[in-house]
Amino acid sequence: MGMSAASGAKGGSGRRGRRGRRHGAIAEINMTPFIDVMLVLLIIFMVAAPLIATGVPLDLPQTGAKPINVDQKPLTIAIDSKGQIFLQDEPTLEPDLVTKLQSLAKQGFDERVYVRGDKQVDYGRVASVMSTITAAGFKRVALVTEPASR
Repeated sequence: MGMSAASGAKGGSGRRGRRGRRHGAIAEINMTPFIDVMLVLLIIFMVAAPLIATGVPLDLPQTGAKPINVDQKPLTIAIDSKGQIFLQDEPTLEPDLVTKLQSLAKQGFDERVYVRGDKQVDYGRVASVMSTITAAGFKRVALVTEPASR
C-alpha cells in the first residue's frame, strides 16, 4: 500500500500517455530529399552544359599547324556549309559584318579575328569574307583549322 500511496502523490502511474508528451511535434525540415534532388540537378547540368555551348557546327579542314595560345576570347566569324556567315555564333549578313565587328572590337583594328570556314563551303566565299574584314582595316585576321589526326 505504501507504494500506491506514493505513486498517487506523484499524480499518476508515473508513465505518460500520448497526450502527455514533454515536447511538441518536431518542426524541422528533412534535408535528405532536398539534398538528393540538388545532387541529381547538379549531375544533369554538368552533363548538359557542354551540349549547350557548341556554337555553329562546322566541319573544319585539318592541317598540321600548332594551336595558338590566346589569353582573351577573340572575335570569331564562322561560315557554314551553306555559305551563311555567323559573327560570335549570331547569323549576320556580309554587308552588316564590318559595322558589327567594329562595335564588338574592344581593341579597335588590332583585335584578333578568327575566320572558321566549313570545308564544304566554296573557297571564294571564305576569301570574300576575309577581304571584307581586311578592307575594313582589321590587321590580325587568321583562318582556323583542326589539327591533323595522326
